[in-house]
Amino acid sequence: LARTQPLCAAMAPAAKKPPLKSSSSHNSAAGDAAGKTIEEMYQKKTQLEHILLRPDTYVGSVQNHTQTLWVYEDGAMVNRPVSYVPGLYKIFDEILVNAADNKQRDPSMDSLKVDIDVEGCCISIYNNGDGVPVEIHQEEGVYVPELIFGHLLTSSNYDDNERKTTGGRNGYGAKLANIFSTEFVIETADGHRLKRYRQVFSENMGKKSEPEIKKCKQSENWTRVTFKPDLAKFNMTELEADVVALMRKRVVDMAGTLGKTVKVELNGEKVAVKSFSDYVQLYINSASKEGIDLPRIYQKINDRWEVCVSLSEGQFQQVSVA
Repeated sequence: LARTQPLCAAMAPAAKKPPLKSSSSHNSAAGDAAGKTIEEMYQKKTQLEHILLRPDTYVGSVQNHTQTLWVYEDGAMVNRPVSYVPGLYKIFDEILVNAADNKQRDPSMDSLKVDIDVEGCCISIYNNGDGVPVEIHQEEGVYVPELIFGHLLTSSNYDDNERKTTGGRNGYGAKLANIFSTEFVIETADGHRLKRYRQVFSENMGKKSEPEIKKCKQSENWTRVTFKPDLAKFNMTELEADVVALMRKRVVDMAGTLGKTVKVELNGEKVAVKSFSDYVQLYINSASKEGIDLPRIYQKINDRWEVCVSLSEGQFQQVSVA
């Protein structure tokens, strides 16, 4: 830990400046020179328009970046240079973290499934925790699934007096995936109200279908989000191999943090990580030289914190997963 010392500096009196000369024509001339009207110079956007116009404010850069990162390939963690678009990875992570967080809300959740269809540019994320309440919100006049997935600045995390153990805070979250997709489908089964819900959004959340409401059994509780990223918004033409490798790694993160009680599947195959200890071993295996196993010290502090320390070559390295 480092303690920041107060910065002290002597300040000399400012030198006197000559009086400014007025120029009444300067500002208007600049506007005229640009050839723009007042209306063109000063514009008001809707919030949806602003998100699409300034995506870096909400999801991060939509340009390609190259960075050395951990990815998951052929059953192993690999540290290598990766070229990816942070904004695309962000919208995937928003939906994935939402699904994993449902374990905090419903301890009986025992399944998380992720399917990444590269050719079809389609991603589906499913969990079998408590479904979204299929009920009309009395103040807003729409079903709750539409409210939380299709209306901006809606959230269940606005009570700052509650202890926070899940992702999300500001009311954007999954809506960003909706906005940056050509198609976004929300499906949920609410066994408490015996209703199943399906709704399709399209054209960057600009259009929506009427909700389809059907009956379901009391034992049914699940949620599935399926979306097709609008690749043009990320200056891409396909789901590239590097970003898919990052997405796979993030799914393995979830397997390492959700523990033995949740089966995590990726493209129909069970992820072979059943605990945080198993997850850590993937990195140690990657760092170990042939025939030499690196030592490790592992400790579970409590239900929320687990720590493992091993050796790294050359410089300090760390991996944190939340």
